[in-house]
Amino acid sequence: MMVFVERTYHIWTIGCQMNEADSRKVAAQLEALGYAPARHAEEASLVVLNTCVVRQQAEDRAVRRLHPLKALKRKKPGTVIALMGCMVSPRELPELKQRFPWVDVFAPPSDTAPLLDHVEAAHGKTRRAERDAIQDGGPVLPVSQQARAVTAYVPVVLGCSHGCTFCVIPGRRGRERSRPPEEILREARRLADQGVREITLLGQIVDRYGLDLDGKPDLAGLLEQISAIPEVLRIRFLTSHPNWLTDRLLDAVARLPKVCPYIEVPFQSGNDEILARMKRGYTADDYRRLVGRIREKIPDAAVLTDIIVGFPGETEAQFMDSYRLLDELRLDVAHVAQYSVRPGTVAARTMDDDVPPEEKERRWQMLENRQTEIQAEKNATLLGRTVEVLAEERAKNGRWRGRTPQNKLVFFEGDGDWLGREASVTLDWTGPFTLIGHCA
Repeated sequence: MMVFVERTYHIWTIGCQMNEADSRKVAAQLEALGYAPARHAEEASLVVLNTCVVRQQAEDRAVRRLHPLKALKRKKPGTVIALMGCMVSPRELPELKQRFPWVDVFAPPSDTAPLLDHVEAAHGKTRRAERDAIQDGGPVLPVSQQARAVTAYVPVVLGCSHGCTFCVIPGRRGRERSRPPEEILREARRLADQGVREITLLGQIVDRYGLDLDGKPDLAGLLEQISAIPEVLRIRFLTSHPNWLTDRLLDAVARLPKVCPYIEVPFQSGNDEILARMKRGYTADDYRRLVGRIREKIPDAAVLTDIIVGFPGETEAQFMDSYRLLDELRLDVAHVAQYSVRPGTVAARTMDDDVPPEEKERRWQMLENRQTEIQAEKNATLLGRTVEVLAEERAKNGRWRGRTPQNKLVFFEGDGDWLGREASVTLDWTGPFTLIGHCA
């Protein structure tokens, strides 16, 4: 039987790592105000849905989550329902309030102020001092996660000003703006003090960090500063853009032992005409040369990409350019998505979504199948080798679960408590998506 407890919260999150970072921030702030986590929405006095609208499928999932909360609100009128994330924008707010009148709070991406305002109003002005404290140097990790959270995301660039024609992010998260380096370092140190051993720096185009700040700090310098925190064992960053992934940044990855040799840099399409219509700002050959530079400077680097199939006007020949580029470069991971119309984007306003759904599905499946083969072949070369794995948690099967510096998922047998520690693991089995081994 589920029990409703006053001052409990439940957060449902979908979408990118930035959303996960925002949800962690909300949880930490709520717990600082005396809230405790609830496993189910029905048990919580405050329910937060952190949403994504990058793809229609993600938005549809959020809407499906919202509707049952109407019945929950009717059953327990005191329940507070909060909607946050990319589904909430000033332009969409009047329509959202009309569509979902049972929602009490609407909070834009990375902005917790509306939610805290509502909590403060509910509990009176005696909470003002606590509210100010949590916004200025308060906890960065929820109490419920401290001592067991090994990894954490830290946003360093908010919003985006690039304006790819398919992307809704600039309209939802606003213009690109970098956080001051001292603020980021303060958060990283506090996370390390609370048990986090791996930090991933986030930005829609993370390589552009600091271009809008006085003194022009850059991502390479930021990586060096975070590397100086003794408790931090590993650092990652994402997502990169081919135009901004500089040699200075690649040299920093090669030089700094704590920075993982893992580069997430999408190519989106292997056809130059489609890339131009996407307003990506590079060619397929530019991307080829970039991957060559990455592998030259960081020989053990893993490279991840994103690809969109079925972009407006994409012909079979243009799609095959993407297939051939994927096959040629043999990247470590590829996230493949089917194009979906996003209201407010240039593509939605000026281009016809003319690739049939069944054709998008066929193209998606072709890339997925080939990438699975590539990953299986690449991972098979690791069989019998020893890799370093940072243990993140003990899995349900009793094995430890963690990742290599190249972000490969590993399950391993090992006596004792490995949480938050690096283990040398000899691999006994490899597959396209996971590896299994034992402590060497």
